[in-house]
Amino acid sequence: MEILIRESQEAGCLLGARIIAKLVREKPAAVLGLATGRTPLRLYQELIRLHREEGLDFSRITTFNLDEYVGLPATHPQSYRWFMDEHFFRHINIDRRQTHVPDGTAADLHAECRAYERKIADAGGIDLQLLGLGRNGHIGFNEPTGSLRSRTWIKILSEQTLRDNSEVFGSLEAMPRHAITMGVGTILDARRCLLLAFGPAKALAVVNMIEGPLAAMCPASALQMHPRATVILDESSSAALQYADHYRWIDQHKLDWQKHP
Repeated sequence: MEILIRESQEAGCLLGARIIAKLVREKPAAVLGLATGRTPLRLYQELIRLHREEGLDFSRITTFNLDEYVGLPATHPQSYRWFMDEHFFRHINIDRRQTHVPDGTAADLHAECRAYERKIADAGGIDLQLLGLGRNGHIGFNEPTGSLRSRTWIKILSEQTLRDNSEVFGSLEAMPRHAITMGVGTILDARRCLLLAFGPAKALAVVNMIEGPLAAMCPASALQMHPRATVILDESSSAALQYADHYRWIDQHKLDWQKHP
């Protein structure tokens, strides 16, 4: 696991955007796994800027989003399809037919999950999966005690996740209780994982993910098994790490080809 500690969320998001932009330039038909929420917003804004000002080309890119709430149509302002269209897709030159988000209103949710897995496989697999980190250690909507080999499926959201996400819905009662999400096994199939975690509220989850045991109680700890997982933190989210100085040392002494743009 590659740990990159930056001075702020802003710096972390800009670094994440440069990593994705480098892949898009090197592999114009790359398959990107994308995430929603407050954490990656600044990253998407930077990718939009790179498209508009430097010609970053998304015309051949395919995307798969991690998850979607069950019961929310694509037109709902809290759906993840709406989020991606509003905050990223409509601002770049991507073919919307090549952007995929699970359908939380599908008549047969089980069939939708199986079909989503097939679409990922048919696209050749995900080259880079962007991830956030829940305060309870979840990635996607894979909550604590879930299987570390799970595939795309319907998940029951934990009380912690409901409390954390309810603000944008106006109340806890208005929040969906279920979501379709890529499983931990699906995420680990990506050729590269890029996780962003910022702020003091994520510090405990960060420690459990990086320095804790591999355990279903912290689903993100499964990234310890990934051959190419990059974690970008800010000072506050990394504050509880026992080996923070070691991670900084490693980052400062990379060979030229290992350094990030």
